[in-house]
Amino acid sequence: MIKKIFSNQIFLFLITGVFAAACNFLSRIIFNNWFNYSTSIILAYLIGMITAFLLNKKIVFKETSQQLHISILYFTIINLFGIFQTWLVSLVVNSYLSPYFVTKSYSEMFAHAVGLSFPFFFSYLGHKKFSFKKKL
Repeated sequence: MIKKIFSNQIFLFLITGVFAAACNFLSRIIFNNWFNYSTSIILAYLIGMITAFLLNKKIVFKETSQQLHISILYFTIINLFGIFQTWLVSLVVNSYLSPYFVTKSYSEMFAHAVGLSFPFFFSYLGHKKFSFKKKL
């Protein structure tokens, strides 16, 4: 059971997830030039989500038999939970850590990084079982 959970596939999911999270993280910093922190988190999550979908389909779950439109639908539904987790954790961590940082931007960066890490296992299981399901 443990070996099955910690397979090459989850390692690839982690690597592609880190890349997508980096796209998310950097785009949030850019979006902050025009939008508030909360809105920037959500817009950046969409950038990360598109990146993650493309990488997961091409690298992690390449043996999927799921139709593209079904994969996109499930991927979006699962990521709605992920975006909520990321947004909520980022706002809560930022609210409670702001007094301990010299600048607001460092607090926001740290909080966003923490928020991005939360949906990992839920997302992996959801995408494996639904978004990129293999036919039996």
